Amino acid sequence: MVLAFVLPLVPVPHQLSFRKAPSENTHTVITTPAVNAASTSVVTEKLQQPTLTEETQQVINVEFLLKCLVYLYWFGVVVFGFNFLMQAVILLLRANSKSVIQDGKFRIVEVTGDKAPCSFANNIFINPEKYEWETYNQILDHEKIHIEQKHTIDLLLAEIVLIFQWFNPFAWQWRKALETNLEFLTDDQMLRQDNVERESYQFSLLKVAAPQFPLSLTTNYNQSLLKKRIIMMNSKKSNVHTTWKYFFLVPLMVLFACLFNQPAAQSQNLNSLGEAKQDKVVPNGMQTDGNWFAVIKGNSIEITFKGDENDNSSTTFQLNEINNLPRDKQGEFTIAREAGTMHFTGKFEGDRGMGTYKFAPNNDYRTTMNKEGVDLKKDEHFLVFFMINVKVSYVQMLKKNGFKDLDKDQVIPLAALDVSEAYITSIKKSIPDIDLDNLVPFKSLGIDKTFIEEIRNSGYKDVSAENIIALKAQGIDAKYITDFRTTAKKSNKNKVDDGSNENESDDDDIITFKSLNIDQAFVDSFKKLGYNNLSSSDLISMKSLNVTPEYIKSFQNAGYKNIPADNLVALKSQDITPELIKEYKSLGFEDLDLEEVVGAKATGTTPSFIKSMRAKGHDFKSIDRYIALKALANN
Repeated sequence: MVLAFVLPLVPVPHQLSFRKAPSENTHTVITTPAVNAASTSVVTEKLQQPTLTEETQQVINVEFLLKCLVYLYWFGVVVFGFNFLMQAVILLLRANSKSVIQDGKFRIVEVTGDKAPCSFANNIFINPEKYEWETYNQILDHEKIHIEQKHTIDLLLAEIVLIFQWFNPFAWQWRKALETNLEFLTDDQMLRQDNVERESYQFSLLKVAAPQFPLSLTTNYNQSLLKKRIIMMNSKKSNVHTTWKYFFLVPLMVLFACLFNQPAAQSQNLNSLGEAKQDKVVPNGMQTDGNWFAVIKGNSIEITFKGDENDNSSTTFQLNEINNLPRDKQGEFTIAREAGTMHFTGKFEGDRGMGTYKFAPNNDYRTTMNKEGVDLKKDEHFLVFFMINVKVSYVQMLKKNGFKDLDKDQVIPLAALDVSEAYITSIKKSIPDIDLDNLVPFKSLGIDKTFIEEIRNSGYKDVSAENIIALKAQGIDAKYITDFRTTAKKSNKNKVDDGSNENESDDDDIITFKSLNIDQAFVDSFKKLGYNNLSSSDLISMKSLNVTPEYIKSFQNAGYKNIPADNLVALKSQDITPELIKEYKSLGFEDLDLEEVVGAKATGTTPSFIKSMRAKGHDFKSIDRYIALKALANN
């Protein structure tokens, strides 16, 4: 994990890099305050006018897209970061609110319910009433190994990576592989103990695996890993003669670094005098001085600012903001805003012009903003406020509406999205406690007072800013929520017992229903088969695993009536069909129930395997014996 983040930052010598640094003569740095007519005409001939227009438009589109992606990325970071904190808080509360047995440095926390045992830090969470004494001791030994090897640290690091890499599918696969390897290592340590028999330990795994998983921050008995773990326990270890293959990773990583890393030579740019050039780059990539290219369109002028070959930014100004625009001659003009003044040198030929620019901040603006609590220290900060045209009155308006502790990073997106006082006032009528961080996604998603009131009138109780954002992002409106109320009916066993409104307990499932496309037609298809009281969790599980009415009918036609929803999900997860059950029964297992079939299929104990064992003289009446044989088959 550390290597994955450090390797891209390593500079590669220019001689080894596949990315060549630009030569010195490809850079033209204008340092004089004016450009003579001859040099201007030469550069103008090199720049085709249609290309300039297309480039400017592309820059605008790309910058807008990048801003949206940045906001989306940080929104995801906030969501996953909040989820991480909530898991940590829940675990700490459980660890300190339940009955505890102190076993040396280990804390055994006794819990209730059908949850798999797990560990976090030095806490082991387990329901002692579920297991016999031998199994209970093996579970404790297993979790103690997790604690002694500090596997919680590995999982915490993986979760932190996911917070900032939530968009990366490889980060999720890496997290899953890490959890798998931790279980492999722990199983290996267990089997090294003299008092642990391989067959007994594997039987314990079958008994302990539970469908209700603990939180992702814990090491736990995961049912989905059971088959892999049993196979790994019975596989042969890699010998020293095969470890040389891993050394191929070293030249592979070197190749990737040479292909993608920044050449070291690019870290030094020289100006025309051969002196080191100190770049002054603002957060959006624009520099405080450089070259400009402009196109006049009606009453506006589109200016592209280019600091160097890689940095550019485009902004549209109104012509009435510009003083003394030079036409067909070299000259100077300015654009003045509260944050500062942009000084331009160059000329226009027709509707197109070019030259150099330099930005000068307004110190009075700095003083006023500091009084309002917005600290602008660098010229780059002023330039951003200048480009967005943030006025002092705008900051004062935000403070007047209750947003006291402002900083520049909050003001910039609000002003860029034109979050006006009228908009803030209308939103606060519905959500009085909304904060600045939520106003940005509200505005970008087009959330208004009408939408919020429609959601509230539909019966959705928790109309918080975060929930409104989630609903809007999923395209959920009042009509969908109304339909959901008639679709997701709670069964008696899942109804809330604390007196809370049933609609409130359904609110958390609305977004999930929308993302899975669970509608009334889906529910009605199961009602026709007699499933009239499916809970929201049942519907979500069945939709996720593609449990269809046709799949249920195949079991009903085979004589299996009224199969509980939980069993249907388990059967589908193992891809079990009535034909497979008939194969098992044809082998003499007449009293075989569905749960035994699930256990057999999960461990790879297929009918063909049973036949092969009987051919070798292993003729048992119980399918559990064949499951044990399968676990030992690779010995």
